[in-house]
Amino acid sequence: MGRNQGKKKEKIKCATHLPVSALAFQPGSSTVAPPIHTIKVKKLKAINHGFKVTDSSFHSDVNAAAISAFTWKETNLSDSQMDAVWDRVHQSESAGWDQGYIDSFVNRDQLPPDNDPELPKAKGKGDKAMHEWMKHIDVYLSALITLEGRGQPSASPNCVRCRIPDHEGKYRCLGCDNLGLICQDCMLSTHQHMPFHRIESWNGVYFLRSSLNPTWGDDFVVIDSDQIHTVGLDYCGCGATSKGQVEQLLECRLYPATVVNPKTAATFRVLELFELLQYESKLSTYEFYQTVSRLTDNTGLHIPKDRYPTLLRIVHQWRHLKLLKRTGRGHDPVRGALGTHPGECALLCPACLHVGINLPDGWENAPRDSKYLYALNIALDACFRMKRKDCSSEEADPGLSRGFAYVVEETAFQEYLKKHDKETKPKSQGYASSGIATVECSQHNSKRPLAVCDTQRGERYCNMDYITLLSLQLCLLQMFLISYDIACQWFINLFMRLAQIDPSGPLLQPGVEIRFLVPKFHLPAHIPACRNRFAFMLTPGAGLGDGEAPERGWGDLNPLATSTCEMGPGTRRDTLDYHFGDYNWRKRIQLGDSLLKKMITATSDVAEHVIAHRELESTIDPNQLRSWTEAMTAWEQDPTQPNPYEISVKMPTQAAVRRQLAEEEERALEAGIDVSLSDEVSPCSLIALGIDLEGEQHSLKTLAKSLWDHSQDRQITRVKLRSNALTRKLTEWFSLLQLYIPTSTLLRKREPQKKESPKPFDVKLWLPSQIGNQVSFDKSLAETEYKLRNAQAHEALGVLRRNLQIRATLYDAKNRWVRGQGANTWALNAISTVQAHIAAARDEYRQARSALLALSDLLGYVKVDEEFLPLEDKDIRSMTEAEPGQGETRRKLSWIWRRVNAADATEEETQAFIMGTIRVEWGKSRARAQRYQEEIKLVEEEMSRTLRFFVWKAADWHSKAVAALTEATTPEYAEGLKAYAERQAALCQSLHDAFKLRWKGVPSLIQSATDKMESPELFYKRKQREFERRGKKTEKIFSSSSMPSPPVASSTMNS
Repeated sequence: MGRNQGKKKEKIKCATHLPVSALAFQPGSSTVAPPIHTIKVKKLKAINHGFKVTDSSFHSDVNAAAISAFTWKETNLSDSQMDAVWDRVHQSESAGWDQGYIDSFVNRDQLPPDNDPELPKAKGKGDKAMHEWMKHIDVYLSALITLEGRGQPSASPNCVRCRIPDHEGKYRCLGCDNLGLICQDCMLSTHQHMPFHRIESWNGVYFLRSSLNPTWGDDFVVIDSDQIHTVGLDYCGCGATSKGQVEQLLECRLYPATVVNPKTAATFRVLELFELLQYESKLSTYEFYQTVSRLTDNTGLHIPKDRYPTLLRIVHQWRHLKLLKRTGRGHDPVRGALGTHPGECALLCPACLHVGINLPDGWENAPRDSKYLYALNIALDACFRMKRKDCSSEEADPGLSRGFAYVVEETAFQEYLKKHDKETKPKSQGYASSGIATVECSQHNSKRPLAVCDTQRGERYCNMDYITLLSLQLCLLQMFLISYDIACQWFINLFMRLAQIDPSGPLLQPGVEIRFLVPKFHLPAHIPACRNRFAFMLTPGAGLGDGEAPERGWGDLNPLATSTCEMGPGTRRDTLDYHFGDYNWRKRIQLGDSLLKKMITATSDVAEHVIAHRELESTIDPNQLRSWTEAMTAWEQDPTQPNPYEISVKMPTQAAVRRQLAEEEERALEAGIDVSLSDEVSPCSLIALGIDLEGEQHSLKTLAKSLWDHSQDRQITRVKLRSNALTRKLTEWFSLLQLYIPTSTLLRKREPQKKESPKPFDVKLWLPSQIGNQVSFDKSLAETEYKLRNAQAHEALGVLRRNLQIRATLYDAKNRWVRGQGANTWALNAISTVQAHIAAARDEYRQARSALLALSDLLGYVKVDEEFLPLEDKDIRSMTEAEPGQGETRRKLSWIWRRVNAADATEEETQAFIMGTIRVEWGKSRARAQRYQEEIKLVEEEMSRTLRFFVWKAADWHSKAVAALTEATTPEYAEGLKAYAERQAALCQSLHDAFKLRWKGVPSLIQSATDKMESPELFYKRKQREFERRGKKTEKIFSSSSMPSPPVASSTMNS
């Protein structure tokens, strides 16, 4: 037994079976109803004259005398045990579980679970519900096998519904729950209005598929969600209605396949199911039809009539009608469906800026420091997974949506492409489109109206210009943030190209401010200048945006590529419109959670960044800080000003060093000093020539390694010719070297002689770095080589860094977009070419470093090995790669990205470099603090815009409902127009109310973050509490472990 404490009345719990005869006992009565079944009593509640018996299926007042006849199972628990039981019960009740579910544990003297056993389990603990099911697998299996039979004793073969003798119950319905076995008459009567249920009949041994239809006249096919039915269908022809066949079918929620004399229809139910199923899973129509066909017959013996082409047409029409209906086109009888304006059927993003809809009064006069709140963030990108084969034509498949939603109108687009024929001529044979390009809302991942078009040959500017202009039609905003992965190149002549398309475009209006950005994921592949100028984090007003909205959209759309690549042009455009509409709808209803998540992220971290920046500023000289702030503000307002995030780095190049040496030689000649021993080659030119020959040797050696036993004669000839040319150059080199270093002949003679002559690329050149202290020579030649080698090492690192970033970009593009053998082969060839450049730069640096170390010993230079670190294979990685075996948490940047300044810089240059580094770090700290504060204001404004949008949208639907009453239509049609408009208005209001309720705690989040920024001690107290909670959690883990902790670890934990 148990009891409820607190406010709940005391209850007696028991686990026993109580006969119905006892429940039927009444005081003063001598008759008892005959027992039929027994039930399990779950609760007995004391009342004035007895007990109240409560069960899930029966309620009855029972006299206490009747209860006394039973033996109760009692459990003796201590007060502490009883309190624990009821604490767990109350906890379970607060979780929203049914009382009967809780009682099922209490009645078995068990504690109710403290969490839902059906929720996902912690990683590594397994699925408890699955383990429990394995213990009862035979019960489930026997139940499934039992259902293959009649599932009832053979002693009662009569119909369980009418119970008429000789009415054998041999029919069952798989679509009705617990109908049982009934006779033919009952089956027909119960399914008079359910003609598409699946019926089976018992033949004495097993069940056979049956039908509700007579055997004659069954030539009408109905496609339902679980079967393809062949039925006999008669239209009403008695004169009671003037409606035709199509209207009669639609009234029965059957969609006809043709307008005239239809012989096939699909239920609304199956069309709605497939629509959402494809939006979620990207299932093709063929796969869905085959599924329904196999549900009809999975043996291949009775294959239903093939209606796959019919279903394709029905699905296409159905979705187009839904597109028009959901955007209110059915409520405009003046223009009709064909009068739809371009982009009118696109779902707008509620959180984006829409003039006259969700912007506050006076937004255009906002001060400059808050102007970013009314800036439109858009992102551009292309997807090459969404190709379309060159099948069908515009004449055969023009499509139904002529630019009504997201994809641009095709006729005008083709006229525009004719002006760029050379640029857009398809390169891939067999494909009419190489992919699609899009413009999206960067902040909320929604497609913009008229923002999708086909690409014909890669990602051409003309395609991106066109959809950028169309997606911003009639946009009256004054500030734009445009993100594109190649924005650094695309924007250069953008305004000139846009003016050629439409001089009145919104981006060309006076007073409009535009900032171009590169998405965060793509930015590391750009050169340092781009990474500073086009970074989201360094751009005022960008908040915590990343510009990767199109990439998230491609992830949702890519599975559809296998279907759309085989479609005709019009069907493909319509299909993309439908899927983009569903994508926007999902983003719209998820705004409540997504915006709240952004707000929580910003308010949780803003104080930390603001306080850290203030602490950094406290260590910097105020005058220096003032100068930096002025420079930073000037660049933020005008990006053409000097970029304060760039550091002037002194990094020598071979060309610059050679020019410097030539100028020194020129000055020496003017002074009458000539140390040259040859009229054609000076000492400086000699060393430069030797380094060039060294590069040619390496190049020839790499080319020779590519030869193999089956190389073609043409390849072998090319290597031989280069080898012969290099041999002649080496002969000339050694004759010149003998002039300036005569002792080099002794070194050549000392070389060990081999039976075969060495290959030209293996011949030692005996440059000063290779001679060292073996023989005496003019040390000025060593100094010249040192300068050239220094530049060579820096140049090699620069080439290495550039190609590493290119390789990272190629790998990313290959993994995300490239599919198919041909495309993968091309991508791998491109990557291998870049990899060869990386290997060449690696070898060049290592060779230059070895020479520099040898020359430093010869010339007495110090710390050369600290300036030029050894380049190991693990160091050769891009900025985003980690060392092998390291994760993102422990990732460290390779030294090749940190060592960029030359060691021979002057003290002033070094100090300027250090101060520039501090300035950049201060600027980045300032930018992080500002972006987090901007994000809070941006999200707060987006929440307000979203609520205003839903208020406007609800009013718009209300106006459509009123307008429907004024039109001259039939009463039933007018009622439908009003009902749909009012339902949509109620939906908008519900979304408004739900979001408003979900965001009710946002002001407190903002105030809490503001308090922490103003009072850093509050922030540090919160950090201390978090640290203590983590420490307690760690102690709990260690203390609950079955393994004893070592003494040292224990003392460390206690300390």
